[in-house]
Amino acid sequence: MTVLSLRGIAKSYGGNTILKSITFEAEAGEFIALVGPSGCGKSTLLRIVAGLDHADHGDIAIAGRDVSRVPAADRNIAMVFQSYALYPHLTAGQNIAVPLAMRRLTAMQRLPLLGSLLPGQRQICADIQRQVDEMASSLKIDHLLGRKPGQMSGGQRQRVALARAMVRRPSVFLMDEPLSNLDANLRVHARGEIVDLHRRAGVPTLYVTHDQSEALSMADRVAVMIGGNLLQLADPREIYDNPAHIEVARFLGQPKINVLETRMDASGVVRFGGLVLAGENRSAAETPVMVGVRPEFVRVRADNGGMLRARVERMEFLGSEVIVHTRLDAIGGAVTIKSTPSEAASLSTGMPVGVDVTPERVMLFGRDGERLAAKPIGMMTVLETANG
Repeated sequence: MTVLSLRGIAKSYGGNTILKSITFEAEAGEFIALVGPSGCGKSTLLRIVAGLDHADHGDIAIAGRDVSRVPAADRNIAMVFQSYALYPHLTAGQNIAVPLAMRRLTAMQRLPLLGSLLPGQRQICADIQRQVDEMASSLKIDHLLGRKPGQMSGGQRQRVALARAMVRRPSVFLMDEPLSNLDANLRVHARGEIVDLHRRAGVPTLYVTHDQSEALSMADRVAVMIGGNLLQLADPREIYDNPAHIEVARFLGQPKINVLETRMDASGVVRFGGLVLAGENRSAAETPVMVGVRPEFVRVRADNGGMLRARVERMEFLGSEVIVHTRLDAIGGAVTIKSTPSEAASLSTGMPVGVDVTPERVMLFGRDGERLAAKPIGMMTVLETANG
């Protein structure tokens, strides 16, 4: 069931286009991560969904209701900010209770002294406290309820912010880089907590992050935004293995995908070293194309055999793996290889080596960056240069 629907969302500031007709839907209980470089429009899109900003064009619907012009307070959306936005003068328990108090108590009932004298106020406050206690217990932060933000660690403040968002039982969760202020170890632990909380709530979550490992490990689907465009929205495995655009391929993956320029002949054939690819795109003349292959699908050969000849420029030892940086002899292009310590043991800087690629994992992109259909049709026995 579609809960959140965005149609043609566009936004500009001072003549600069930030978002260009963003369209997608989120199902009930779906976790969608928005990733992309700084300035691509991720946080702007989140603010528009939240009602903190307004789109120049496009519509937003929540559970079938058009909320494009509905104030933020009436959208039943909970948002967790990068800074957590906790009130420093309130305790954790009071921070968690804020959205409930704002929704259920009148302005008079919220007054410190007079409010307690008004009919029904005590019962409502008792019910709010019960919900706060239940939420704190579920997040294991019961012992923090009496502390103020300045007395808590970053991880504890993050949990309080999540509790404040969850306690109101929103229709949609929005999270804007909620883990960026945590150290690396705590961030990995917090990922699992957020996913568990999301599943328990059962509502759509839009999660903005610049960390691709967060997106790939947490999300049901990943949306890659670049230059205000939504280039691809797919599940993590699909978007990593079959990027629809060269920029998607370049953004996801560590180390980055190897991209080398070559040409496709008029019959649609691409020769890349010893590999021959058949593309479905044909033209009257040769056209420039880009060949992409991820480092884990490239193998370095100390015997100087293989599809391409190269030279080792440097190596990075990372414990369970070694990143080997090479430079191709024929065209000077750089190729990064993810190798095992045993495979890299015989290598040294400046050493001539051979480079092989897994044929089925080679991707082809047109000069406009769009993915081209192609498949390997043969292996040549004679080593050729990459531009064949």
